[in-house]
Amino acid sequence: MSRHNKKNIAVLDDYQNVAITSADWSPLNDRAEITVFNDHIADEERLLDRLLPFDAVCVMRERTPLPRRILERLPNLRFIATTGGRNASIDLAAARDLGIVVSATGANGSGAPELTWALILAAARHIPTEIASFRSGGWQTTVGRDLSGSTLGVIGLGRIGRQIAKVGLAFGMEVIAWSQNLTDEAAEAAGVRRVEKDTLLRESDWVTLHLVLSERTKGIIGPDELALMKPTAWLVNTSRGPLVDEGALIAALETKRIAGLAVDVFDHEPLAGNHPFRTFGNVIATPHIGFVTENSYRIFYRDTVDNLVAWLNGAPLRVL
Repeated sequence: MSRHNKKNIAVLDDYQNVAITSADWSPLNDRAEITVFNDHIADEERLLDRLLPFDAVCVMRERTPLPRRILERLPNLRFIATTGGRNASIDLAAARDLGIVVSATGANGSGAPELTWALILAAARHIPTEIASFRSGGWQTTVGRDLSGSTLGVIGLGRIGRQIAKVGLAFGMEVIAWSQNLTDEAAEAAGVRRVEKDTLLRESDWVTLHLVLSERTKGIIGPDELALMKPTAWLVNTSRGPLVDEGALIAALETKRIAGLAVDVFDHEPLAGNHPFRTFGNVIATPHIGFVTENSYRIFYRDTVDNLVAWLNGAPLRVL
């Protein structure tokens, strides 16, 4: 294929500069010009200027939203290769209306549960505080909390929630669960007890969220829910930021209404440099790295290349 006929493909938000080394992109060598962008653009006009020349864009999860108002102004765009099995930040109806194909990939299911437990353990044993003390020449400064014998409340007992519950049981925790459609039988099959939402919030020492973000689940933890939690309880969110009312959460943390927040996801990402979560002493936070593992990236980019090749060939592929 001549250079003139090659497709222009953009790889967006490759923060760690690993997209090209995570998979074999050689099947595209003679058919496409690949441009990798390591930075993130939030300003829509600047984003449009960047994306205008491209026939296809490869997006990493929800890092760059593509709503209708953006898609309508990208006349060259014919293909979006997203990673994972869903992407709530892409207007799929608009893509269909505009004749833009959107493909999905497989995913590694262990990253988010592992990070959830990393955050819970860091909170329980004051790991950030003790590391800071150690690096500054100090020694023991805090007293940790035991997970064994405490109560773990899992909101959303799906694929990830069940993994979280299994580890909680292994730690000797009492594990209770709730979601809108959870049955007693499904909870028992996971070895946990189903309770009502209010009961879970009142009884849990750790409340961890594992729900898909939707209109039904947005803001599912608001001021009323936070008010039910123990003042010694931690809220853990590695799912999606908007599951929690951010304003109510900030107020609860400021007033010590709850003990703390262990979090990996935020309403707007990347998080603003002056956001309160960056300064609160009762927040342990990571920059949405739950899915950021070597194996995840290998799966994501391998399948992305396969999808691009299938699109170029006019072959069937996994679409959203």
